[in-house]
Amino acid sequence: MPHNIILIGYRCTGKTTVGHYLARRLGWPFADVDDLIEAVAGMSIKDIFATEGEAGFRDREAAALAELCARPACVVATGGGAVMREANRAAIKANGFVVWLTASPETVWERLQTDPTTAARRPNLTSTGGEEEVRALLAAREPVYRELADFAVASDSLSPESLADTILTAWNGGITSPSSSGA
Repeated sequence: MPHNIILIGYRCTGKTTVGHYLARRLGWPFADVDDLIEAVAGMSIKDIFATEGEAGFRDREAAALAELCARPACVVATGGGAVMREANRAAIKANGFVVWLTASPETVWERLQTDPTTAARRPNLTSTGGEEEVRALLAAREPVYRELADFAVASDSLSPESLADTILTAWNGGITSPSSSGA
């Protein structure tokens, strides 16, 4: 059995919230890649993008992800775009049971608008922003998420507790097909 559970997916699909539930249930530590990046940098992701550009942020993200993937028995929530680098995908795949939390563009957009930390912490990733950005990035990233995932589950209508239960059942049962959950 892999020594970590690693959560991937777009912003606001529940990686951090569900990650906390999983960690508590397992008695493991929880780590969020974005939180580690901000702690090391001493600034928000939005500020890192403003001062170092996306390339600088992605370099920091790769270092944080490598550090967290190397930890044993840890639940790790990745940043939404972390999977776009090959080295990150290799680290994720080699070090954990990879769970893709999915959500419709409408759900993501609704959650982004009601998340008090999004505007302060996160930059727009395209020039358009808004729901159009969500749709474009989901379309670009979905094939990568799908290929990397050992298991996928839609977070649109399940509670964090139910999502954690579903993930733990899959992890313990050895389900390895990303399409097995209907995502």
